[in-house]
Amino acid sequence: MSLKKESRTDVQFHLAALRGDCQRLRQLLDTGKVHIDSRDRDGTTPLILSAAMGHTECVQELLAQGADPACCRTTGTSALFFAAQGGFLDIARLLLDAGSDIDAPSTDGGTPLFVACQCGHLPVVEELIQRGANVNSCMKDGATPLFIAAQNGHEEVCEALLAAHAHVDAARADRATPLWIAAQCGHQRVARALLRHGARVDRVRQDGATALFKAAHKGHAAVVSELLKYKPNLGLLPNGQTALHGAAMFGQLACVRLLARRAVGDVPAHRLRNAAGLTALQAAAAAGKRDVVAYLRALETS
Repeated sequence: MSLKKESRTDVQFHLAALRGDCQRLRQLLDTGKVHIDSRDRDGTTPLILSAAMGHTECVQELLAQGADPACCRTTGTSALFFAAQGGFLDIARLLLDAGSDIDAPSTDGGTPLFVACQCGHLPVVEELIQRGANVNSCMKDGATPLFIAAQNGHEEVCEALLAAHAHVDAARADRATPLWIAAQCGHQRVARALLRHGARVDRVRQDGATALFKAAHKGHAAVVSELLKYKPNLGLLPNGQTALHGAAMFGQLACVRLLARRAVGDVPAHRLRNAAGLTALQAAAAAGKRDVVAYLRALETS
């Protein structure tokens, strides 16, 4: 996109849109010296600025005077994208009514729905879904709106997406699922919702770790408790460890307590060996995790 240098009047026009000065916008437009969709060096138009800042009256005025809601910045982001990011429902509705492309992607593949999900703006998410936004669109790394919502801990947004038939196990390029990322980030209620909607508890990321392993090694005991209700794999994983080893090596005593007394077949979890031939006790000792060592040693002798 080739952008001409802004005139002094263009700069004033953009400033008025940024500040929400609708009277000044009208004055400048009345001079005939500015184009309604004049762009700065990043491709930003007055409509994009007003939408991003939540200036509803300015957005109404600009649209009424012919501003193009399809205009995007050099990053591919539109006025609707920024309205969704800011949680400005009234502005999002105005832009959609004016014909804004609901699924217009940015250069990394993110749509207005993505940023609304990322920021937890449930009313905007619901509006976009009701108007037909693609709940299973993907960013360039394969992440979906559900993945982004799960990553950021937005339970109600996840529920809205799942109700709209978002794929519960849609994985990112590294094979991390929404449940996997929720477990890593410690979002118990999101993990519970995903599991209730059929998320597969033992999906493995490309590094060989399950959601249970990540929750255990990060110390998210509440998430571990949720996952345990769905009978996850407690044995040796493709990464060469068990979930208990992950918790033990990183000194996550609360998670060790939840896992150590469980069994894999007839073998107690605390007696399982990792790919290096170490028990969780030996792995914890090698990592200098004294509290875990003391607990597991007492368990061995009980």
